[in-house]
Amino acid sequence: MKITTLFAEKSERTSNITTKSYGTLSIAMCFAVMLIVPWLHLLPAESAFYLSAYWVTLIGKIMCLALVALALDLVWGYAGILSLGHGLYFALGGYAFGMYLMRESAGSELPDFMRFLSWTELPWYWVGTEHFLWALILVVLVPGLIAFIFGFFAFRSKIKGVYFSIITQAMTFAAALLFFRNETGFGGNNGFTGFKTILGMDITSASMRATLCFLTALVLLLCYLGLRYLMNQPYGRVLGAIRDSENRLQYLGYRTLWYKLSAWVLSAVIAGIAGALYVPQAGIINPSEMNPVNSIEMAVWVAAGGRGTLIGPILGAGLINAVKTYFTVAYPEAWLLILGGLFIVVTLFLPKGVIGLFDRFKKEHDA
Repeated sequence: MKITTLFAEKSERTSNITTKSYGTLSIAMCFAVMLIVPWLHLLPAESAFYLSAYWVTLIGKIMCLALVALALDLVWGYAGILSLGHGLYFALGGYAFGMYLMRESAGSELPDFMRFLSWTELPWYWVGTEHFLWALILVVLVPGLIAFIFGFFAFRSKIKGVYFSIITQAMTFAAALLFFRNETGFGGNNGFTGFKTILGMDITSASMRATLCFLTALVLLLCYLGLRYLMNQPYGRVLGAIRDSENRLQYLGYRTLWYKLSAWVLSAVIAGIAGALYVPQAGIINPSEMNPVNSIEMAVWVAAGGRGTLIGPILGAGLINAVKTYFTVAYPEAWLLILGGLFIVVTLFLPKGVIGLFDRFKKEHDA
């Protein structure tokens, strides 16, 4: 009897290891494909594997959105903090890099929209934006600083749950109204567009499109691996404990404010980097990126993929945006209804998202 039990336990452990290995191998293969796909654009047009500029740009933009979903999963999936305002940090990163692109296009003159408004000099916050490295610093600094200030006061005031979500959405909407105004110096309703070069290289060239798409895939991979490592450390387990019972954790002596704040700032920085990668590929950034609907969509991506899994939100963002690309062209008036219906279906029948569905199939197969 003992021997049979031992063999059964050993078989179960072997099955779990095999399943985990297959899962890791599948993820590795997916990222490998994402890193290879951009370079297919450089193949001869008559090649069977050639990808047009449209597809390379679309894939690059979807990977940027997947990076935002990954950032949101850090605070919602692991710390239990639902943000409905991550579109703000995404847009801030985009605007920070867009300022550099506008200066690069304008050369020694003022950007076009400033000359149209009869401005004679750059605002103080535009100083230094002609430098690529300073632009990269702003991409990280601006979303991180805004997130730190907002998060510190919100978490210190112990604002939680739906109240916190509503405040994040209100802040995003207020920022959109601010950026819509021409006098703020961010292009008003039109935002930034008409980008020509990055570091002196043509932004529309095949090599630049492939490079931007590859960099997006690389950043997505590095952020996934970094967060996966971090969540397997004691820090990640503390975030999970905050999500499950913050009061009990505080009773044990943990200062949860700094754990939540650090996760919030890190998430905002990742979202800002995603925005910076998105802008040169989309060719435009305007206040519509701060629309509260966009931030709600981000939450749908995470929920549909499976929050608290890291890979799930990436998958959810990819699938939903691929479906959105089709329906917004074929049936544009029906897309929001489809999105709402998808969220209801996921909430009722797939509480663990698509990843949870895969896990269920694996368990049934093992049984």
